[in-house]
Amino acid sequence: MKTVAVCLSGCGFLDGAEITESVLTLLALDEAGAKVVCCAPNVSQAGVVDHVSKKPVGEQRNVLIESARIARGEIVNVAAVRAEQIDALIFPGGFGAAKNLCTFASDGADCKVNADVERLVAAMLKARKPIGAICIAPAMLARIVGKMGVHAKLTIGTARDEASAINAMGGEHVECGVRDIVIDEQQRIVTTPAYMLGRGPAEVYEGIRKLVDAVLRMAAGPSTGSGAPGHEFEI
Repeated sequence: MKTVAVCLSGCGFLDGAEITESVLTLLALDEAGAKVVCCAPNVSQAGVVDHVSKKPVGEQRNVLIESARIARGEIVNVAAVRAEQIDALIFPGGFGAAKNLCTFASDGADCKVNADVERLVAAMLKARKPIGAICIAPAMLARIVGKMGVHAKLTIGTARDEASAINAMGGEHVECGVRDIVIDEQQRIVTTPAYMLGRGPAEVYEGIRKLVDAVLRMAAGPSTGSGAPGHEFEI
């Protein structure tokens, strides 16, 4: 059984993790028989948005606490996750990936990435363990791989401004449909557009399921080690 960390960024697509993408990722992993460890940074959200009016509100919320809503309380601080403990890492989308995991939403190609998230991604890349990124989350990966001097093929679908930013950060954007995925076999990264293009859960799930299948295939290959045997995360 492979252990996969799913890094969330809050709860709600306008200020946190996209709930449908997150749940569909967890569903695909469960159907594939993987062990899932949900994680998130223990930091304040960049902002809180009323999902009815779609306007900012004057509240403060914590990314880890909000992410726990999706994970049914079974979640750990991403700072506690080490590459040697897991076989793969997946980031669902939602604006939280661009606001709370990094500052792409406000700073574009000059964005900064949460230090604990960047550490884990860099360690996974160095360990040759697969990473999946959904929706806008590949923009964050582009910043990390660019800083590492690594060339990676990524997709956020067809959005020109975001694609240009990915290229500016050192990635290579590849256009992709909502039901499809882009696989960088060299860097062991899999991406899919999901709700960057999707009109509903069915077509979004098709891309996410393919991403999960590809990530688990890579995790089963000879280039990755397995998670630490017997390791238990403290919840």
